[in-house]
Amino acid sequence: MRISNFVKVLTCAAALQLGAGAAMADDVKNPWQIRVRLIDVAPDESSTTSIGGQANVDSSLVPELDISYFWTENWSTELILATSKHNVTATGTDLGDLDLGHTWALPPTLLMQYHFNAENSVRPYLGAGVNYTFFYSSDPGDLTSINYDNGFGLAAQAGVDIDVNDDWFFNLDVKKLWLNTDVSINGGAVTADVDLDPWVFGIGFGRRF
Repeated sequence: MRISNFVKVLTCAAALQLGAGAAMADDVKNPWQIRVRLIDVAPDESSTTSIGGQANVDSSLVPELDISYFWTENWSTELILATSKHNVTATGTDLGDLDLGHTWALPPTLLMQYHFNAENSVRPYLGAGVNYTFFYSSDPGDLTSINYDNGFGLAAQAGVDIDVNDDWFFNLDVKKLWLNTDVSINGGAVTADVDLDPWVFGIGFGRRF
């Protein structure tokens, strides 16, 4: 009789433990998250050129996709993907004002983030990381040819996620990228060292899966 009662107790305890484990599993969030944003890429450029003057790069409004993986509820890694087209001019050069055409920039950026208030509906975060910028499909405008060197840069980020419902959240985000490129014009007849250093302002929505 005692053995039978002991078995019943063990059976009940096991059932309770399984139930508690299932409840905990329901509370565990999937580590993957995505966001889709509309971003304004606004270069904060400065430059030196072999013919004097200043390079000017306009802003670009484009979509952005980012994918995050949460190592803990506070720490995550985010990969940001976007590409933007920018018109380029040079003013005050020895040759006057020049139309340098346009170029496309693709700066995949990898950030490590810390999320505050992880269990709340409003969750600010900070991030820092690196980017590598590719320039492609460059048009020389009034010139014969133009080439932009690819390169590494640093990135910093601040933002906030605000829950809309159990699945989706609203996002505001700002990033600062430090991007430098050496520019070769007309086969090297003219050169420039350009710091693009854009601010990237974003608004969008995201979901944690």
